[in-house]
Amino acid sequence: MQSKPYRRLVRLALAAGMALSVCAAAQAKTTLKLAHFAAESHPAHTAALQFKKNVEARTNGEVMIELYPANQLGSPPDQLEQTTVGVIDMNLPTQGALDKYEKAFATVMTPYAFASYADAHRVLDGPFYDWVAPRLEKKGLVLLSTWEYGFRNVTNSRRPIDGPQDMKGLKLRTPPELQIIAALEAAGASTAQIAFPELVAALNQGVVDGQENPIGVIYHFKLHEVQKHLALTQHVYNSMTHVISRSTWQKLKPEQQAAVREESRSAGLLMRKLVAEQEADELARMEAAGVAITRPDIAKFRAVMQPAYDRVSAYAGKENMKTFLDMLAK
Repeated sequence: MQSKPYRRLVRLALAAGMALSVCAAAQAKTTLKLAHFAAESHPAHTAALQFKKNVEARTNGEVMIELYPANQLGSPPDQLEQTTVGVIDMNLPTQGALDKYEKAFATVMTPYAFASYADAHRVLDGPFYDWVAPRLEKKGLVLLSTWEYGFRNVTNSRRPIDGPQDMKGLKLRTPPELQIIAALEAAGASTAQIAFPELVAALNQGVVDGQENPIGVIYHFKLHEVQKHLALTQHVYNSMTHVISRSTWQKLKPEQQAAVREESRSAGLLMRKLVAEQEADELARMEAAGVAITRPDIAKFRAVMQPAYDRVSAYAGKENMKTFLDMLAK
């Protein structure tokens, strides 16, 4: 028969083993921060919620995702910079932010590069991904997948836009991204760079005649309530791009990396679907509210874009632009 001291030692050993197991389980859990600039009502956040749910389920809770929408962790440039050094684990910047780190991304926002969403997705998911992913990783970021944002369109308070001739004399607000500025100036407008939080006041006060954004942004932020005219110029396409810090990525197990990458792509497909569906509904709602919507002949705008192409090519680099144009040609 075993002595009481012996049985006590066995119990202590078992307890210690259980404690070590619990500790090991706790140490196995990884929490990743995903920050982005979209509002919680935007399709980007809906997609991020799906990504969070599916990654946590597939990894049995070993990888947990914390979401920080609407610039809670800083401005978009600040968030991206923090992601490059691993302070923020994941981010959803546009190509306009990423081209500050890798100029190849600047090519995506070339005016009228894509004829449709399907055309953009074909290039960005295929040859473009293969081209830029290794280059971006050298800057501290792993490219997971391309999500969505949309084609950009012009609103103004003065007149309908049916072609470039109607852009002359209009002063339009843009973000500080050369591709957008170059496209509108080539079409005949003048531009002013105004911070987005100040945009509605600038429109109301007549500081600018109009602005440009994807349909979802125009509708969600109620810009159509202070702008009578919307022209579907579709002058520039851009999208949110899911990236993860290289240092974070290297800490994940191979099976965890697979789950994160696959669920990122799945979330991106969801966002693309939602953006497309909501754009049609938002256009109908704005038209019902009294907004005059024109659908200009895109060929007329494309015909005057050579100055913009020259400026974007100089910014992105001629070799980068040649590589990108070859992708489009194929």
